[in-house]
Amino acid sequence: MACMKLGSKSEVFHLDGETWLCSSGLPSDVIIEVCEWSFHLHKFPLLSRSGVLENLIAEFSGEAVKKCVLQLHEIPGGAKAFLLVAKFCYGVKIDLTASNVVGLRCAAEYLRMSDDYGEGNLIVQTENFLNEVFGNWTDSLRALEKCEEVLPHAEELHIVSRCINSLAMKACADPSLFSWPMSGSADVQSPGGTMIWNGIRIPAKQQTVTEDWWYEDVSFLTLPLYKRLIMAVGMSGIRPDSIAGSIIHYANRHLPLLGRQSSFQNGNHVAPGSTTSTPSESDQRNLLEELVQLLPDQKNVTPTKFLLRLLRTSMILHASPPCRENLEKRIGAQMDQAALEDLLIPNMGYSVENLYDIDCVQRILDNFMLFNHDTIDSNCIVDEGQLIGGAHSLTPMTMVANLVDGYLAEVAPDVNLKLPKFQSLAAVIPDYARPLDDGIYRAIDIYLKAHPWLTDSEREQICRLMNCQKLSLEASTHAAQNERLPLRVIVQVLFFEQLRLRTSIAGWFFVSDNLENSQNASGNLALTRNDAHVQARNGQDHIVAMDDVRDRISELEKECSNMKQEINKMVKTKGSWNIFPKRFTFRLKSKSDEPKASKPCNSKDSPTSTAPLMNGEKHNNDNPGDEILKP
Repeated sequence: MACMKLGSKSEVFHLDGETWLCSSGLPSDVIIEVCEWSFHLHKFPLLSRSGVLENLIAEFSGEAVKKCVLQLHEIPGGAKAFLLVAKFCYGVKIDLTASNVVGLRCAAEYLRMSDDYGEGNLIVQTENFLNEVFGNWTDSLRALEKCEEVLPHAEELHIVSRCINSLAMKACADPSLFSWPMSGSADVQSPGGTMIWNGIRIPAKQQTVTEDWWYEDVSFLTLPLYKRLIMAVGMSGIRPDSIAGSIIHYANRHLPLLGRQSSFQNGNHVAPGSTTSTPSESDQRNLLEELVQLLPDQKNVTPTKFLLRLLRTSMILHASPPCRENLEKRIGAQMDQAALEDLLIPNMGYSVENLYDIDCVQRILDNFMLFNHDTIDSNCIVDEGQLIGGAHSLTPMTMVANLVDGYLAEVAPDVNLKLPKFQSLAAVIPDYARPLDDGIYRAIDIYLKAHPWLTDSEREQICRLMNCQKLSLEASTHAAQNERLPLRVIVQVLFFEQLRLRTSIAGWFFVSDNLENSQNASGNLALTRNDAHVQARNGQDHIVAMDDVRDRISELEKECSNMKQEINKMVKTKGSWNIFPKRFTFRLKSKSDEPKASKPCNSKDSPTSTAPLMNGEKHNNDNPGDEILKP
């Protein structure tokens, strides 16, 4: 810590109540009042160093006035600064530190204590010491904090800007390359590479300095000074993520409602044992709005989790609409990094209709789709098989699709959740973004269970949000037995399961043919080489493989037969569906009679487009599902 001693005389000032007296042996002839304090001094030491005091004392000169009384209530730094000024004028020793030099420099300027009133006057002395202060991180920070007490005068003398520029330069540089001390490095080190700890000399350890070393120090600044410092740091070329990290640290210190536990409470929250006074809601609201403006604009710089916490706190504090819109756009730009628990924002409106703020999540999702509009357009023209394959460009969209499906499952039990709001949120996600529709099916099932009063039309309407063809085997099995689903949807699920079964059977026949051909080829090769032992072993393996294939085909045929029986039972319950068994059975028989014509479905030959299937419309004359889906 920088320190400078001025003057050579010993202490001659002593305090008597609220009066400072100078014991120089001569009676005082001037009284200077500063606020509630009085200084009984002598004219000559003062007027020889200060132009202001010289003019004020000259106004009281004359025989009629024996002792003049001057009032300096406006002096920067108050009585503490003037006491140091008086000691300097009398040549008494004073210690200049980073804590008192700012007030003393402003007081010297106010009293016009330049070199015109003596060489090496107080203005020059304090300016020289300030230059030393600006070379040290801790002293610069302490001096900047003291500028708050004399802010207008410190601004005129450019002390504030010089402190901020000094701190910004040091925050952007590598502190290991310089010698300025930082907070927390209070260990006493000796020149020999050792340090003294509790009176014991031990080898000094090399301190590792991280990029966030300055976050804690600047978090004690007031908002106006902190804002100016962050702007200066940004202009100095520091990385945006470092700025975001500092803002997060500052917000956690000054926004009590930003915590997870206190964010669910109305009013202020003070941690147990804390003696720090909690700022008012209006102060926290202003602070939050200012910090949002300071956040870097770059994407993926500020953590999404922190942005969502800010958004939740802004709702509690009733921040301005532009502030909340700013946060929603930032979150939407990087929604793929959000966590489900952070999206569950309680509804804090005056008319609480739903448990969670679904409209806010809808706006965030709309912003995400807006930011990824170009990606969506380019992906829509690509073959669906490639899209579901998991290209890198689709990863954020798929993550958001899973996030929305999970969110819908969490809010679906809310009995006050209207069907249009549920549909609006689910329909934003494009079909290709979901490799599997198990998530949206689960959300739909929960919603149907929590809303048993929905009509058949509404049930079919909500089921159009999912693609039955993209359900996993487990989900399809559950859906086929789900009494809450409309009959049309169950039939669709069974139909697509039938297609999968036929594809599997065709695949097994294809494998068995390849095995037979390969075994015949290897057998012929063995005969030509007269290797009877190898021929016998290959023949044995062939018999085992064919037995496994026949067993698997037998199991699949049993499953197919069971599905037919279930479909027939379901159709008998509906009179309008009497034509269905004939058509379906005819198609199954015609296809089963031609096993060699069957081949695995691909994205172009199989009915991959689910929109026509969901709407019950006819998509293609060759589609085997069109006759079934048409009522």
